[in-house]
Amino acid sequence: MSTGRNNKLAGQIGEYLVCAELGKRGLIATPFSGNVPAFDVLATDEVCRTVPIQVKASRGDNWPGDARNWMDIDFDEKTGVQNFRGPAKIKNKDLVHVFIAISPDEKNKDRFFILTKSQLQKVCVKRYSDWMNERGWKRPRNPKSYDCRFWIADVLKYEDNWKLIENRLTKTSPDKSLESTEE
Repeated sequence: MSTGRNNKLAGQIGEYLVCAELGKRGLIATPFSGNVPAFDVLATDEVCRTVPIQVKASRGDNWPGDARNWMDIDFDEKTGVQNFRGPAKIKNKDLVHVFIAISPDEKNKDRFFILTKSQLQKVCVKRYSDWMNERGWKRPRNPKSYDCRFWIADVLKYEDNWKLIENRLTKTSPDKSLESTEE
């Protein structure tokens, strides 16, 4: 199986796993299969309050990304050193993200890590900064790479944090346009 196909399948599995978990909690959820750029799943309750959710699945114990999504960072061509100027300004900082570590077999369970985009930014900035500090901000093999990965250990405190979604729904106002005017 090709890597591209494998990644697509992992993404599809992840979205449906999130929908199933939300269903177990009495919420309705639907996946959008990559058709909406900002989120992958929309969760709603019985009074039509909604929460958009970004989903990322992995068949391993880490999730890849690009440090430039989270950090104001550039590359000095002369020295081969990356320069970190601080966290980047991000949009939709309260967007809920669910990261799934898909179990390799039926004996183990899938693991879910639920956090906001701003919490994720802190995780990524810390992980990348710690790794780069040990190397003097000069990547050993490809100095121009901004590969920024985080591992399960980095997000353990967010495991099964489904309350984030439930609390977000309760803080949202119900859709008044759906109320019946008949008495």
